[in-house]
Amino acid sequence: MPIGTDPIVTYAFSVEVDGMTIAQFQEASGISIEISVIEHKENKLGGLPIMKKLPGHVKYADIVLKRGKVSDKDFWEWIKKVQNGDIDGARKNGSIVIRDYSHGEKQRFNFENGWPSKVEVSGGNAKSDEVMIESVTITHEALKVG
Repeated sequence: MPIGTDPIVTYAFSVEVDGMTIAQFQEASGISIEISVIEHKENKLGGLPIMKKLPGHVKYADIVLKRGKVSDKDFWEWIKKVQNGDIDGARKNGSIVIRDYSHGEKQRFNFENGWPSKVEVSGGNAKSDEVMIESVTITHEALKVG
């Protein structure tokens, strides 16, 4: 009999872009929504000052995906569309899918109209035993829990 609900582990996730699963990511970060706060000062009857806090604009953090550098050029071809002015062609919808121990889907974070604002490869070091890391920063217009 289970004692409680196990928390979700951080290593079990996948990334989908335009419905295609992209595997072998080391890290996915920036999955967040922030609502700015509007402070509105006014006076009540009798001149008592009060401050109301109201919701403002919704802000979505950029999503950063990192993986071991592989030979494909997908990220570079994607950002090249932006460089060439084809922003409509570069915009893609995608998901960060959180998985359980048996690799079943637990939760999905869907981003809309994402495009790469940065592609980066870690520097080389002949003394290192580490894998070269490639990252893409995806700027997007909406994030929803699916």
